[in-house]
Amino acid sequence: DIKGVLSGMLAPLQRETFLGNAAVLQVFDITKVGKIAGCRVSEGVVRKGARVRIIRDDVVVLELGTLNTLKRFKDEVNEVPSGQECGMQFQGFQDIKEGDYIECFTVEEVKRTLE
Repeated sequence: DIKGVLSGMLAPLQRETFLGNAAVLQVFDITKVGKIAGCRVSEGVVRKGARVRIIRDDVVVLELGTLNTLKRFKDEVNEVPSGQECGMQFQGFQDIKEGDYIECFTVEEVKRTLE
C-alpha cells in the first residue's frame, strides 16, 4: 500500500532523553591518553557510551560527542550519580577546558509514519 511505502521513505526522528549534566572542575593532561576532564555531576547521572554536548560560555563547542571513558578514582565505571566526582574522556575531542558544562543524553531513533 502507498501509505506504507511513503512511511518507509521518511527519515526517522531523533529523540533525545536527558540523563544528567556535569561541570568541568579541572583538566588533566595524561601522556599517551590525552586530556581528561575532572568533573562533578550536578544533576541526574552520566553514563559511559552516552552522547554528550559540551557548552562553554553559553556556546555549544561539541554537539554530538560520545563519552568514551568514565572513571571514578582509578576504577573504570559505567555510571556516576549526582554529587559524585569523576574523570571523563570524549571520543575525538581534546579541546576541553575548566568551567565547561557537559550535558549527557541518549539518542533514540523513532520511526515516522503517515497518519
